[in-house]
Amino acid sequence: MSKSMPEMLKLHTLARLSTQELGTLLQRPKMDFEAIFTIVKPVLERVAEQGDPAVMHWNTQFDGQSANPLVSNPATENTSLSATVKQAIDVAFANIEQFHRTQVQPPLQVETMPGVVCEKHTREIESVGLYVPGGTAILPSTAMMLAIPAMIAGCRTRVLASPPGPDGLLAPEILYIAQKAGITHLLKAGGAQAIAAMAYGTQSVPKVDKLFGPGNQYVTAAKMMVQQSEAQVSIDMPAGPSEVLIIADGHARPDFIAADLLSQAEHGVDSQVVLLFTPDFAIEELQRELAEQLNDLPRKQMAAKALQNSFALSCTDLASALDFSNQYAPEHLIMNVREPEKTLPSIQHAGSVFLGAYTPESVGDYASGTNHTLPTYGYARMYSGVHLASFQKSMTVQQLSATGLQNVGPTVEILAEREGLQAHKNSVSIRLKHLSSTHE
Repeated sequence: MSKSMPEMLKLHTLARLSTQELGTLLQRPKMDFEAIFTIVKPVLERVAEQGDPAVMHWNTQFDGQSANPLVSNPATENTSLSATVKQAIDVAFANIEQFHRTQVQPPLQVETMPGVVCEKHTREIESVGLYVPGGTAILPSTAMMLAIPAMIAGCRTRVLASPPGPDGLLAPEILYIAQKAGITHLLKAGGAQAIAAMAYGTQSVPKVDKLFGPGNQYVTAAKMMVQQSEAQVSIDMPAGPSEVLIIADGHARPDFIAADLLSQAEHGVDSQVVLLFTPDFAIEELQRELAEQLNDLPRKQMAAKALQNSFALSCTDLASALDFSNQYAPEHLIMNVREPEKTLPSIQHAGSVFLGAYTPESVGDYASGTNHTLPTYGYARMYSGVHLASFQKSMTVQQLSATGLQNVGPTVEILAEREGLQAHKNSVSIRLKHLSSTHE
């Protein structure tokens, strides 16, 4: 690379990395959770103890103002949106709804042996809390990603929390989506105090059973802490800053790749973008495109800082790139290569995958139909992104006929006896004895 060329992304060569250097690249920017927990703990405790007054206190403390009332019914709110914005929301809403409705599963029934019938049924989680960040940008897309599957699942209480603007109001886009998706409560609050309000319940906020949604490090910490508290609430997944990993070969256009990297970098200074490229990719042109496109972005300072936490990695071939990607387990994985479909069987760990030159990650963020609430920070190794089943729980059912108990009962008797659980054995034996006597 020429000396005049700006190195927007730090370059590394995979084949030259030591084990320690490879491990360093696989790590995300570290968060000081101990310090964050210290800040969040009094927020949670005060909300749990005082309810609404504490939420309003922390709203004022952190955001300079607090909406009053804190909670409203979206059906009573007035929205003013242009026809163009409404149409865009309607298209995205319809695509997301269509994809998530296909995930509805009928009850499962299996006869495991004659007379032994096992079933699986799903039920909605009755009360859910949906957190939609505000802060540096309004996120109507996140409102749709959470509210639509909650609507389809049939969750009876759906609380949507989002920090209001300086006027104490929520963005009209959020209100419009809340109305379309049948949100029952709008909580005009953000941060750890909103999470606490939904987890513990307050005078105006119903307690929820499960919390959903992304957020900053304080929101993430609050979700983790209430899950381990007496609140008896679960969360969708742990989450960190947004991230994307792109694998590109010589068929990828550098301007496309630069745009995709920057689309994640502009999320925040702690976002991370990673490029893995084969030797035939035009890396110098990519560096030029990054510099030019970055300069035109309104959020260029934020994106530039995110690039400092990011890197590009030269790989000998697609196989080595895919191996690194599976170790990294990205939130978003873009495969901008010649035959992207052929790489899918090799992809083991990723929140959401985008195949081909004309599938930017942005379409998944907004309107393709898939959900953009995804595991970050390497959690794609063991967590799925939000989907319809995230808003449901399943229960199993079994029913045995007399013949069924006679068929499976002796197996249960032997296993229960081996475990030293005599009463378990007796509950079967007494029935088998009865059946035996009635057939004599």
